[in-house]
Amino acid sequence: MQAAAARARAAADGAAVRTAAGRLPQAVRYAALGDSLTEGVGDPAPGGWRGWAALLSTGLSEEGGQLFNTACSGALTRDVAQEQLPLARAYRPHLASVLVGVNDTLRDTFDIDRITGNLDTVLGTLHRDGTVLLTACLPDPGRMLGLPALLGRPLARRMRAVNTVVHALSQRYEALHLHAADPPWVADRAAWSVDRLHPNELGHRILAREFHALLTEAGLTAAPPPSAGTDTAGPGAAAQAWWMATRGSRWVVARCRDLLPDLMRLAAAEGRHRLVGSTAVLDLRSHRAALHALAALAPAQPLRGQPEEGANASLV
Repeated sequence: MQAAAARARAAADGAAVRTAAGRLPQAVRYAALGDSLTEGVGDPAPGGWRGWAALLSTGLSEEGGQLFNTACSGALTRDVAQEQLPLARAYRPHLASVLVGVNDTLRDTFDIDRITGNLDTVLGTLHRDGTVLLTACLPDPGRMLGLPALLGRPLARRMRAVNTVVHALSQRYEALHLHAADPPWVADRAAWSVDRLHPNELGHRILAREFHALLTEAGLTAAPPPSAGTDTAGPGAAAQAWWMATRGSRWVVARCRDLLPDLMRLAAAEGRHRLVGSTAVLDLRSHRAALHALAALAPAQPLRGQPEEGANASLV
């Protein structure tokens, strides 16, 4: 009876993320938060998408992981903070991944202060719950789409600002952080789906295996990694052309409604600065805005049940 009561208390608490051996428990509860990347877009499966989070869950322990995927296509950092975070916390995960921010760069409402606040809320809350965190910096969408420099550089600047924030908050909340903004495989078209924004099955498997390597290096799992072998071939040239002519064109039109006017304004500023050789001013301004947003955050709160002095309040 006492043992059963102890197990019930541990299950209700949900904060003990490691076994006595220092690893994740055999029945790992894993919550995945984010946008279409984590939803699995680009890696089709019967009835929907699979994706890197589902692949990773199979390698979390010998018994696999119990995945609760709250990610949703088009999600912004605001959506993760307001809608996905409460759902994930109710699941009481041992492990949570938070990959979001690209969609924020593709909106005319882009605001690095709000993005920083949203990410701090999500990562800080899960960290205080005792959840092991997985994060990643992400590739520049303008580069992936092959946009011309006047349009692509403003988007790249926004993505660098978001990645700066993610880097800092990952350190602040002791997340296992994957540097996925510019590894060699990002430049390999064989790892991407026809939309040029989402990995295909190969790309999702690469992500899953790289996150698994981080967990293994941290001593959190000794289970075998997800398989590197793919079930399907990547899209050919004809498939890519068909997507761009059909669904791709609709995606561009949808984005033009809210992004294009703002992007034209940014492109005009880019052009003026290029004429006088001062684009570095725009880079510096964006970087300073990200640092200012981080500096404006409240001090990090202690882990649940830990004394105040045990908290890590540093930003970097």
